[in-house]
Amino acid sequence: MYDASNPKGRYTFDVIKEQSIDIITPGNHELYQRNTSINEYYKTVPSFKDSYIASNLDIFNPETGRQEALAPRFRKFTTKNQGLRVIAFGFLFDFHGNANNTVVQPVEQTVKEQWFQDAIKDRDVDIFVVAGHVPCRDAPEFIAVHKAIRNVHWDTPIQFFGGHTHIRDYTKYDKKAYCLESGRYMETLGFQSIQGLKAGGKSVIERSPKYERRYIDNNLFSMYHHTGKDKTSFPTHHGKNVSTAITDARKKLNLDKTYGCAPKDYWLNRAPFPSENSLLSWLQNHVLVDVAKGNLSAGSHPTAVITNTGAMRFDIFKGPFTIDTTFLVSPFTSGFRKLRSIPYASANQVLRLLNNEGQITLHELMEHSKAHSDLSDFHTLGAHMLSQLAPPNPPTTSPKPQAASHHSQSPMSSDQDLTPGYTTTDDAGSEGDDTLHAPITFYDVPNCMGVNVGIDEGHPPDTVELVYNEFIESWVLLALRYLGLEYTVKDTESTWGGKSLTDLMSSWIAENWVCE
Repeated sequence: MYDASNPKGRYTFDVIKEQSIDIITPGNHELYQRNTSINEYYKTVPSFKDSYIASNLDIFNPETGRQEALAPRFRKFTTKNQGLRVIAFGFLFDFHGNANNTVVQPVEQTVKEQWFQDAIKDRDVDIFVVAGHVPCRDAPEFIAVHKAIRNVHWDTPIQFFGGHTHIRDYTKYDKKAYCLESGRYMETLGFQSIQGLKAGGKSVIERSPKYERRYIDNNLFSMYHHTGKDKTSFPTHHGKNVSTAITDARKKLNLDKTYGCAPKDYWLNRAPFPSENSLLSWLQNHVLVDVAKGNLSAGSHPTAVITNTGAMRFDIFKGPFTIDTTFLVSPFTSGFRKLRSIPYASANQVLRLLNNEGQITLHELMEHSKAHSDLSDFHTLGAHMLSQLAPPNPPTTSPKPQAASHHSQSPMSSDQDLTPGYTTTDDAGSEGDDTLHAPITFYDVPNCMGVNVGIDEGHPPDTVELVYNEFIESWVLLALRYLGLEYTVKDTESTWGGKSLTDLMSSWIAENWVCE
């Protein structure tokens, strides 16, 4: 709904503000484009007032040009039912890919600022809640926040909520500090409970509070199960109105328009790459090849094409491929760029460098980039920005359901055959998944993939056109510099009509996948 509308977010801003949220924080995708962060500033932040927290994110005020906090740095509030005193922060990882109208301050620097130090010195607090677009596990940002709070409050409970790496995860920092990360694309509702807290800083029991987590599959059956309601009693008048607004917006945006019908399922991480069931193999061997061939007929040179696998976000299922599907599979707007007359011997090495093959690794390239500031500070993004992160491989056996008690939720389970899904193991064990599933094997994919078109490998040309997804431009130029070719952004040009991978894919499907 957001990406399909013009202007962006025309309908979603009104839908989002209907929610009641205590803590909301920004992520990196709010910052790539100037207009997106401006929309956050003018629309989302006012909709949630003090609940929107931006502890380390500034924006240049569109009217005054002055740098200021996108939203409040922290929030202190008291919970309605138990009267717990909460101090909450909201962080973004040390991100450098933002447009120049925003400033992301490193978290390690933010925790030294006076406002943060004053906030954590507050003694009238029962729990700290740290939400962030930051991974739970091995993240220097959350490690810095945890250390800073512990330097002042050695045993006050802390609850972290993480994200960004698109996995279910639960990490123990100490006996009174845990971090919950709740999957990707809102397919998981993370539920965290802490038993043993009491207003006024005194625990109900002498021992440490009891932390429990559960990963709830985001569907109505889960909602009915945990609320004790059904399809008749669960809906509210407010909820129905919001659902109606969503349905009307989808109709206006024609999101169910069908481009074509997929002949079978294509998997992003559930099939090895390369293979006939791999979405990436289909994209590489059919879509990119046909688009490149179409441009060859226009008089272009032989072409080497490279794109990052992270441009693809989800599987394609057999059946109708709609406008809605397009944004689910690849929602990004970056087009393709090219460099003319690149020596073939060098162009043929770029993909290997980006995929950590050969004598130098991508990590070493990142370190090498410090000498090339004109390519931007992309080296701190890490390789994970290029590829599609898969959840870690699940255990070989499905977890057994926990016995229900009056202190914990009871998981959904069935003696029938289990459907494929998450089987998660984390720092608390393997009983966190609310719905029991049969394990799925997730396969690693490379950072980038590529294909040569119009090139006879037995008699290769002296030079080729190097075409690449604009998102990886800095990486491509850096790899070429390592190979001894000093190119800058000014040497590149737009190609393939300026269309994004999403547009090219949709056009290919419309021409090649017929609905029976």
